[in-house]
Formats: sequence, structure tokens, C-alpha cells
Amino acid sequence: MADDASGAGIRTEDIEQARKLCGHLFAERNSELYTSAHADAIRNFARGYGDDNPLYTDDEYGANTVWKSQVAPPLIGIAVNKTLLGDSRPPELRRPSFRGVHNFVSGTDWELYRPILPNDTLYTFQGFESVEEKSSEFAGKTVIITRKHVRMNQDAEVVSVARVILIHAERKAAKAKGKYVVEPASYSDEDIARIDEVYAGERRRGAEPRWFEDVSVGDALGPIAKGPITTTDIIVFHAGGYGFTPFAPTTSRLAHQNRQRIAPFYINNAQGIPDVSQRVHWDSAWAQEIGTPMAYDYGVMRDCWLSHLVTDWMGDDAWVVRQSSEIRKFNYMGDHHLMTGTVTGKRIEAGQPVVDLELRGVSQRGENTCPATATVALPSREHGAVHLPEVPTDLAEQAAKMMERHQELRRSGAGA
Repeated sequence: MADDASGAGIRTEDIEQARKLCGHLFAERNSELYTSAHADAIRNFARGYGDDNPLYTDDEYGANTVWKSQVAPPLIGIAVNKTLLGDSRPPELRRPSFRGVHNFVSGTDWELYRPILPNDTLYTFQGFESVEEKSSEFAGKTVIITRKHVRMNQDAEVVSVARVILIHAERKAAKAKGKYVVEPASYSDEDIARIDEVYAGERRRGAEPRWFEDVSVGDALGPIAKGPITTTDIIVFHAGGYGFTPFAPTTSRLAHQNRQRIAPFYINNAQGIPDVSQRVHWDSAWAQEIGTPMAYDYGVMRDCWLSHLVTDWMGDDAWVVRQSSEIRKFNYMGDHHLMTGTVTGKRIEAGQPVVDLELRGVSQRGENTCPATATVALPSREHGAVHLPEVPTDLAEQAAKMMERHQELRRSGAGA
């Protein structure tokens, strides 16, 4: 998130600069909460979004699976990254500032190629893929930027490609529109008991293979419950794995230093204290300043909920090939969701039996806030165990070049 007390807003020069960046991928220098996917990082990330799958949370369980090891949840790439050394950006490809602008994740698309194993180190190269200017009912003038993130391990093997759709909206315009007026959710003891029944009935497929031949179009996934969401859930998600990069909110002397580095990110609260604009996710008073009725979750949090639904259903021997989501509605403090899905197709893709899934996250208001799709490779009695997708040749070659340059700079001590 980036916000500016001056309310500078979306400038034409920033849009033009963003368009210049399209098609260029740069080494990602920001480290995430974890730089390596050690066993504790894998476990804590899974627990951070409420997943107790022993394939992720038990460092011994995975030895008896097809993976022969503990493995990480599909979307752990949002929490693991080590600085990738690379050549400096030329001046004409500097980042646009977009000050006075608030960012919302409105969707993601993941392609998953390799498992992330304990002690794997991840590196990322990323950039803009597209820039679109349009008007929004919520915030007036907006800019939609699709960012491409290519993640590789220490051996330069591409593990995933993620595309994140970010909506840049002017904060003051969003507040003036005042579109989102909702009543805070409240629950009786009976309401909580009904949600608890869903939690109590959730089951993981686990070690029992879900054979391709046994799946039919129309089969259901879930439900699994998520929420009612509280500030505690946001804290757990941050501490468990998501972290706070790239803006790195911190405390005391480090917070002072961070204010000097990115002053526009800090906006005074009601007590006159500079605080991070990212607090829209836990501070409802500040969230109202950008035009929403209360604090709300992260889009990537619901992405993890969707992947949790899928991995519970598919079992230990399967592989998530891709997952794509749209974050269409806010998920406010106190909201709760039922995550469900349906098998919409089954086929052979590149010699691999796969099934296509339609996924939903429906709130207590009856709104599907995060429609999504996924493709899962399943073990087959006829075709055998799953095999991992082939990494496109050009992408593999680019990863090798990025890692080679990283190693050169590391040896020279340049670290450009």
C-alpha cells in the first residue's frame, strides 16, 4: 500500500512511466519475511491461514508420501524471497511514484511448476505486464496494473509464475464516492454454533489417493469455513508467514528510519502519530478515510483460503497446476466465508490427467467475494503418478541468466 497525506493522486506522467516498464523484468531486491523455506517457515505459513495439513506442518509426515519430504503450501511464494542481485535499472525505467494512491489486489493467477522443499531459497524477478486506465464506481479514476512475478529456487529452477492484478485508486476520490455502506456483521451463539459445525465437519483427503478415474464432473469440494475474521486473524496471517514487505512496517528506531525512507507511506492517526497507511487492514477508523466502512482482509489471504479448499480435497499425491482468482468484494472485519467448489471438467493435458475446478468464497451476505478456478493433476490408475508441468524454455533460460548474474555480482561484491 502507498498513501500520501498530500493527496497527489494519479498523475498522467506516472501512468506513462508505468507503461514504459511493461515487458521488462527486474531482479527483486526486497527480502520477504523468510528468505528460505525452512521447516518452521513452512509450518507457520500454513498455520497463518488456518491450514493444519501434516504435509506442510509436520516435518516427518511427508517422508512417506510421493514427495519424500515435507513440502510447502502452494502459495508460500508470497512469504519467501531473498534479495536477487541484478543490474541497476536505467533511469528511463524507474518506478512510477503513484503518491496519494491506494492499492487493492483484485485478482491473482498462479502457475506452479515445482514443489518448494525445506531449506529451499527463493529468488524473484518481476515487472509490469500490462497497464490499463479506467474509471471505477468506487474511486473514480483508476489504473489497473498486472505484475508478473517469476520465482526460482537456489538451483535456478522456476517454481512458480504469479500474476497479480493491482488497482490503483485515489484515496480522496474513493472516500468522496462513499459507495460501500454495510452493517457490521454480528453473531448470536447459535450463529457461531452453526459455523463451528462446518469447522468440525471438515476433512482432509490426506494419504488416500484421489484417483482421476473416480472423479466426475459435478463433484463438490467443501465446504470449509473461514472466519468470522478478526484483527487477530490479520495478526496471525502477518506473523505466520505473510510478513510486511515491501514497505516493512516496524517499530521504534526502525520505524523512525522507515519514515525517513518512505515518508508518504506514513499518515498521522487521530492522535497525531505517524502510522502506516497499511493499517487499513486492522484500523477501521483509517479504513473509513479511504472510503470503506471498516478494516478488511488481504486478497492474498483469500487466495490461500481457496488453495486450502483445493489441497484438502485433492490429497497428498496430487499437484495444483494453476489457480486463478478474482477479488470482487471486500471481506470486512466480522465477515465469515464458506469456501466451496465444483469439478467442471476432466481431461488429459500434456499427457497428465487433470481436473478443472470452479471455486467460490461466499460471505454471510450471500456474496461470492472471490470467484476462482483451479486445475489439479491427479494420480491415475491408468497413467500413474502425477508429473510436474514443464517450465517454458524461454522462462527457464531467463531464470538461468538471472541466477548467473546474481552469482557474478555476489562474487564481485558489487550487489548493484
